[in-house]
Amino acid sequence: MREPNTATHPFSALRLFLTGIVMGIADLIPGVSGGTMAFIMGIYEHLLSAIKAFNLRLLRLLSQGRWRAALSAIPWGFLVPLGAGIGAAALGMARVMRYLLEYQTVYLFAFFFGLIVASIIAVGATVKWSRGAAAALVGGAIAAYVIVGLVPLKMPHDPITLFFSGAVAIMAMILPGISGSFILLILGQYAYVLDAVADLNPLPIVPVALGAVVGLAGFVRLLSWLLRNYHDIAVAALMGFMVGSLRKIWPWKEVVETVLDRHGRAVPIREQNILPDIAAPEFWLALIMAIVGFFLLNAIDHLQTGKNPVMRRLGWVQHRPRQAQQQDWQATS
Repeated sequence: MREPNTATHPFSALRLFLTGIVMGIADLIPGVSGGTMAFIMGIYEHLLSAIKAFNLRLLRLLSQGRWRAALSAIPWGFLVPLGAGIGAAALGMARVMRYLLEYQTVYLFAFFFGLIVASIIAVGATVKWSRGAAAALVGGAIAAYVIVGLVPLKMPHDPITLFFSGAVAIMAMILPGISGSFILLILGQYAYVLDAVADLNPLPIVPVALGAVVGLAGFVRLLSWLLRNYHDIAVAALMGFMVGSLRKIWPWKEVVETVLDRHGRAVPIREQNILPDIAAPEFWLALIMAIVGFFLLNAIDHLQTGKNPVMRRLGWVQHRPRQAQQQDWQATS
């Protein structure tokens, strides 16, 4: 089975742009993965295939001066609108996310908690379960649970550290369930990079971006190979990452330890999850936000596949479902 031809895939530019915005917003929030959004929006494996177009063959064509052949090898119709959406979210929403993370954390995390729970259900419905898949699910969940519980490190902000931070973060960013932003947080770079994006300061952004390019070029090939040869086990492991990440996105937390950032503000570096006060109005509003996120994601998934288990149980049956991923892979077999 060959991989989908992302250069000719009929995703509309508007849909890709909006998907990019959703991915960009998700990646701005520590604990939420843009890869999860790509997965559930039906473009995940196409995204991996498109990224793989940047390979040694492309470099060889460029070195030979065969510019037209090099340009035609890249699925611009897929990557440009998607990248524009991600960039628009990063530039336009950085300040908004910074405000929400500081002043409306419970409601923001509750909304994304609902999204991730819905993603787990939707992804789980696509897996042909076996002992191997179940073991991959458990292993992925344990790995993510441990990772999101790590205490942020105190790291310098020199270009080399930023480069390697960008490389590691992009590997996490492409995985559903593991947030690239949270990896930056663990490595002590999140606030520094977010401030740089919000202030349009290119000095920290350039080494992070270069590291992301290098890390992505290698990691996406490994991930694509796993999905091609061990699809159900790989998807179950990705699903496990989403399960484990719920530890980080749980809305109600108690700060255990803080440090002062470069602006003299107290920043939490270690938190523990606590049970909410169900008598407080905040709990009920947060619960509503979680329910909205849950049903919004399930509705989006059902529009894509027509097979979402939650929406089918509620009686929403699409007579002509758009089974995007399955049909595309069959058509290119």
